[in-house]
Amino acid sequence: MKRRADELTTVLHLESKQSRGLATGALEEYISTLAEPDRKVVREIESGNGEKAMILIYRGTNKGGRFLITEEETNIGRSPSSAIFLDDVTVSRLHATIERDGAGFLLRDSVSLNGTYLNNRSVTKEHLQSGDEIQIGRFHLLFVSGQQVKREN
Repeated sequence: MKRRADELTTVLHLESKQSRGLATGALEEYISTLAEPDRKVVREIESGNGEKAMILIYRGTNKGGRFLITEEETNIGRSPSSAIFLDDVTVSRLHATIERDGAGFLLRDSVSLNGTYLNNRSVTKEHLQSGDEIQIGRFHLLFVSGQQVKREN
């Protein structure tokens, strides 16, 4: 793709670079690679009542990072004020939000430049289930929660 000299923004077409995705049981496999204190924290979230959730970064420059989700709304983006700060040009300043609603946790794209992907599908708004893979720019995140939501397809 040829770029004009006066063009300040470049769109990366991530749909053509789909994530390899997680095979069934891959969340368990990833959790098994964590140190014991980290595994214990993740297991507590999984066995909880759904009041808390966690994001694990399993691919990207912050690999191994984890973020506890306890607020009604958690911002994800390149802005240093984001609760989940992903420092890369492929991430918009306010890229996406995880919101708590009556059915659990909802992932909402914030009209980001490169889009938000859930299990290899571009989404604007979708309920999350434990084990879901979220792709934001070059980062691959895992969502962990004790509450299961039946997804409508």
